[in-house]
Amino acid sequence: MIKLTNSALLGMAFLAIVSCKKEAKKTDTQETTKQETVATITDVTGNYVSSEYEKRNEGYDWVSVAVKPAANDNIKIAVRSRADKKKPTCTFDALAEKTNDSTYTTDINGKTVVFSFKNKQISIATANKEDNSLLNFYCSGGGSLAGSYHKIEGNLDQTQIDKTIFRKNVTLQGISFSIATQKNGMETELTVIPYGLEIDNSAVTQTIDGNVVDAEIEDLNSDGSPEVLIYTKSDGSGSYGNVIGFSVNNKKSMSQIYFPPITDNKELSKGYMGHDEFTIIETTLAQRFPIYKESDSNANPTGGTRQITYKLVDGEASRKFVVKNSTEFNTNN
Repeated sequence: MIKLTNSALLGMAFLAIVSCKKEAKKTDTQETTKQETVATITDVTGNYVSSEYEKRNEGYDWVSVAVKPAANDNIKIAVRSRADKKKPTCTFDALAEKTNDSTYTTDINGKTVVFSFKNKQISIATANKEDNSLLNFYCSGGGSLAGSYHKIEGNLDQTQIDKTIFRKNVTLQGISFSIATQKNGMETELTVIPYGLEIDNSAVTQTIDGNVVDAEIEDLNSDGSPEVLIYTKSDGSGSYGNVIGFSVNNKKSMSQIYFPPITDNKELSKGYMGHDEFTIIETTLAQRFPIYKESDSNANPTGGTRQITYKLVDGEASRKFVVKNSTEFNTNN
């Protein structure tokens, strides 16, 4: 989980401006280097499968690794498996950072998972051998993500593959949550399953607008029990964000947290047209979005950026987020 101060966030915005200016001053040599980097990323992206994939029509179980490009030379990793005859064996999602042209890594609970590419294969392992058991957590029946997968041309077998869109597992203070989304017809269903609660570990399923983009966990009210926050983004050009949160009650059960729509606050929603970003900063929730002036197009906001921080408080019926403060800063020249 990224811990940032308000000053750090402002600093990041400043660095983004500087970066944009540097982009405009690149030499032809630098442009060539950038193109070569993109080509390298494209070379590792694609679909990889376990050796059993070729025997799938004989009933063999199989696991796939889909690799897609992400911002800043990173890649998205999505592990899925066969789901037409049994429950999926392995499910895993991560954003991996580039170490070099053939190696990417991601951090899970302070442990490093390494994705290595060579000869049209991807190998998954932990940086430290003693952490290997971490890769068993995302598979059932004694399986593991660890191993090598070979690249195939074209799409994976859509008649057999697990249709899970997003999955993430988070743990804090002895309580874990499994967060997953799936398509059910035209709707997207979010399912949250808690583990480790003393009384009620029932799953909660609800229909959401758009898709889940990330989830974080933290003890936001410092009561010894965690909160899990799930960030969603609507479909379409606006990409309107929302937060679905659950708070643990004395490690016994969980209740949903109320997050107020930004449109309910006339002052803070001035110039708001979506494109939200959310993150936990210490024990507060931060929401950040571009400010649009009346003449701005959806693709070109010119009013700067507004950041709102929320604190978690006890409400009459449930816990809720209330605005703590807001800040505006100019990200335009």
